[in-house]
Amino acid sequence: MKVAASSQRIDEDGVRQPEGEVHAWMPRTNQTLCGLSLYRSALSRFEHVPWADALWLADTVGDRMWLCPRCAAAANPAGDRRRWKRLHPRP
Repeated sequence: MKVAASSQRIDEDGVRQPEGEVHAWMPRTNQTLCGLSLYRSALSRFEHVPWADALWLADTVGDRMWLCPRCAAAANPAGDRRRWKRLHPRP
């Protein structure tokens, strides 16, 4: 899974980094995991940035980056989430 974003910045090493509204994107598709069209939403592809790195970048750059919550939920498989469990069975 890679990253698509609404804007970009160049870091100190001269590498493009995502900024603004950031979505999860599968290569060779034309839409994000939440269903936005890359073309119609004017999102740039960042094939060199994995989704896991975008999670880390969002913590480091602060308010210059917003991660899509729908893409974050779709990127995390259901098996990784905690399952709900009843602690006390009904009488």
